[in-house]
Amino acid sequence: MQGIKDFIPTQEKTRYINALLKVGFDTLDFGSFVSPKAIPQLSDSKSVLSGLHLASSTSLLAIVANLRGAIDALGLEEISYLGFPLSLSETFQQRNTKKSIDQAFIEIKDIQEKVLQKNRTLVVYLSMGFGNPYGDPYQEAYIHEFVHKLATLDISIISLADTIGIAQPAEIHKQLQALITTFPDIEIGAHLHVTPNSAKPKIKAMLDAGCSRIDGAIGGYGGCPMATDVLTGNLNTLDIIKHLNDDDLTVDIEALENARQLSQEIFTKYF
Repeated sequence: MQGIKDFIPTQEKTRYINALLKVGFDTLDFGSFVSPKAIPQLSDSKSVLSGLHLASSTSLLAIVANLRGAIDALGLEEISYLGFPLSLSETFQQRNTKKSIDQAFIEIKDIQEKVLQKNRTLVVYLSMGFGNPYGDPYQEAYIHEFVHKLATLDISIISLADTIGIAQPAEIHKQLQALITTFPDIEIGAHLHVTPNSAKPKIKAMLDAGCSRIDGAIGGYGGCPMATDVLTGNLNTLDIIKHLNDDDLTVDIEALENARQLSQEIFTKYF
């Protein structure tokens, strides 16, 4: 929802997220505690949270970009995970959070200390994880340097992200498999933005690499407004599910269909 200019009413967001909570996902990225000037669409995340029915086993994740936002999120017991956007690209780090990479690492260290005190979990997203369109350094050794540095801070979940949809299946497989092999104590995930016709080989590449933490959005809606002027949609959750064996599924298919219909209703109205 973050890239949609027309403000989606809080009750609409709450209705949709409550539908998602019935599906049985492991984790649900429900909102953000960042500057309302930066992402006005998500300025009502605290109000959305107060209207959620949290009886399901799904854990909630909220995005933060600094210590102040993290402290706000940690004050809400319903939130299990905090997600922080760290970029392999100096250009995009400045564009996304108005910080340098070095400053972002200091922020992560401070946030992680607070997170551990509260018995929560910090998830770090490594954006531009499969290529860099800005001409900044990008190579496998550089990625591993970042992950190693995060490992020294006891970060236990790191998700490699392709924010603008340039990742190729071979690169996805190579980088994920290398990280999963090299850092067995860290849960390595993937967060891809894709065009609809490129999804299938990319999902296969992730699964073949042994990746079991994959982010998606029903209908493939979304995109990062800080990356480019043209939004590249998220990986469609339904496409991910199609590639899984029935034995691996823990979702309620009927609830999933209800959420799909509701997503179509809301997103076609405001997108």
